[in-house]
Amino acid sequence: QLQVVESGGGLVQPGGSLRLSCAASGFTLDSYAVGWFRQAPGKEREGVSCISSSGGSTFYADSVKGRFTISRNNAKNTVYLQMNSLKPEDTGVYFCAVLRFRICIFPNTKSVEYWGQGTQVTVSS
Repeated sequence: QLQVVESGGGLVQPGGSLRLSCAASGFTLDSYAVGWFRQAPGKEREGVSCISSSGGSTFYADSVKGRFTISRNNAKNTVYLQMNSLKPEDTGVYFCAVLRFRICIFPNTKSVEYWGQGTQVTVSS
């Protein structure tokens, strides 16, 4: 069974950090670019970050540049999103997205092959 599972979400104070993980089962991630999207209540889903299959190319939304870092460990079949200096506006459900391509055609939900179920991130004091 092909599955993508996120973990690492939670409640954190402003200025804090979280690390999200995206693990795949039933297939290997090393042939795919992987992205993260997020969706806040009442808002559209937005692309946050993406990493190419090799890890050599990354993309960040302007709102998270300098604070978030995407990385991957293909040996562990996992992609990570390190989130530092979190702000209340980072609150939302974060979704891992496995793209159909090796490069980041991003953010474009039509390029997504598999979605994870999402993990909640809440930044609040």
